[in-house]
Amino acid sequence: MTPIIDFRSPDFLRRHILHTMAFYEGHGRDPSGGFYHFFNDDGTVCDRETRHLASSARFAIDHAMAARHFGRPEWREATRHGLRFLRDAHRDADTGGYAWRIRWHGAGGNYGERDVLDASNHCTGLALVLLAHAQALMAGIDDARLGLHETFGLMEQHFWEPAHGLYADEASADWKLAPYRGQSANLHACEAMLAAFEATGESRFLDRAQTLARSVAQRLAGLAHGLVWEHYRLDWSIDRDEHRDDKGALVRPWGFQPGHLAAWARLLLVLDRHRPDEGLLPRARELFAAATQHGWDAKHGGLFCAFGPDFSVCDADKYAWVQAQTLAAAACLAARTGEGGYWDWYDRVWDHSWAHFVDHQHGGWYRILSHDNRKYSDDKSPAGKTDSCTMGACYEVLRLADG
Repeated sequence: MTPIIDFRSPDFLRRHILHTMAFYEGHGRDPSGGFYHFFNDDGTVCDRETRHLASSARFAIDHAMAARHFGRPEWREATRHGLRFLRDAHRDADTGGYAWRIRWHGAGGNYGERDVLDASNHCTGLALVLLAHAQALMAGIDDARLGLHETFGLMEQHFWEPAHGLYADEASADWKLAPYRGQSANLHACEAMLAAFEATGESRFLDRAQTLARSVAQRLAGLAHGLVWEHYRLDWSIDRDEHRDDKGALVRPWGFQPGHLAAWARLLLVLDRHRPDEGLLPRARELFAAATQHGWDAKHGGLFCAFGPDFSVCDADKYAWVQAQTLAAAACLAARTGEGGYWDWYDRVWDHSWAHFVDHQHGGWYRILSHDNRKYSDDKSPAGKTDSCTMGACYEVLRLADG
């Protein structure tokens, strides 16, 4: 399979990152604090006040990674701007927690004020805050070290369940844990721990990433015939009823998620780089094979959102982050094994994404498409979504190219 465009070329990947960053430049940053979170396809900001912790953290991550790779001082300063917003706007100084959603009122040239819309604490949110500080530290922002260690301490104090080797998912503003347990928060936590290790060299972060990988990709997967189910009860037994009747749910969707299977495959290989283990590659192969075998749309191309325990597709929509995670995992497997079949998957996913997801006029990727690759709206980047996954996939392949 020979792509028209060399999607493996470092020059192509760098140009694509810069084209994506350009979508948010000039109008994405709020001078009164943080970044705007809601964009139409043409870059128009359609909500200037609502802020979501995931997006606030991801915009800091995006600028930190760009600063690291391109060396632009304005992106390093934008990272500082994003970290300040996380601390001053989302964080509760009394509890140390981070509000999930706030309404931000700008004040001209002055720093704005917030109204808390949802004060609950989410492990996924803290994992993204940890990742933001790790990336900032690697971008040369030494002040981020304190926030990195502080956020890790919060996760350990309030969410860590040592008997299970996993993090709980959600807590109230005063840190009372909800009964829901999920693998997704642990996936984000594992990624953040690996970045924290790379930023600091502290083995405790790599230890925690290893524990999470074993707990999810091996032990929990053993409950679901080798795959990773999304939802669990308080005792970490599988919960197949969570959102069973709402299979298109945007939050905690039902079914096996090909994007998460591919993401775990990639994280296992990153872990293997730092702490080689002969069991990690075979597990990564199995998870990637399941994602592509059961998630790929042979008729219209691209990967579906979810499939059920019987392997039938239960959510046929296609999300940008799913394609990005899959092409990144394919590249990691290709580099690790030397097998061309993984590069074929990489090119196949890129071909589809280039044709349908990438906005060649304005920049960025469309968030969601139908099974036959139609856009539902001109809502490109709502709260919770930036292009962290799509640019992150490019950075991952660049890292492989650099050896």
